[in-house]
Amino acid sequence: MALENDTQAPDFELPDQYGQPIRLSDFRGRKAVAIVFFPLAFSGTCTGELCELRDNISLFRDHRVELLGVSVDSKYTLRAWAEQERYDFSLLADFWPHGQTAKEYGVFLPEKGFANRATFVVDETGIIRASFITAPGEARSIEAYRAALEELPAHV
Repeated sequence: MALENDTQAPDFELPDQYGQPIRLSDFRGRKAVAIVFFPLAFSGTCTGELCELRDNISLFRDHRVELLGVSVDSKYTLRAWAEQERYDFSLLADFWPHGQTAKEYGVFLPEKGFANRATFVVDETGIIRASFITAPGEARSIEAYRAALEELPAHV
């Protein structure tokens, strides 16, 4: 079962597509984070979804939100995909232990070996403020991201 809103987001450290470690808690007190779990790089629906995020990256930047894509792919696969599609946000490899971060967030599908399409918007204090999951094969809409970002506390 996926984690609920208004709960503490589990901390994690995963390598990005360049092999650099990214820790969720490093953003605490600095900026909110959108954690975007997706099944597999190079698949049609995932490519469409992440290209839409790439094309709307200003939506996240305008809300001071760091965008982190997470899948069970290796950092090498994620780098090749990011370079091919010109993604200018971090893609994190939940490769080993296989899907551990997705499991902690309650979105790993053991029968498939990858995460469901699930998004968690975490505020600067580490609390999940909004989340949404789509049915298998169903892409997330940019409107769902807009609505989730609106759940974040306003900055002064």
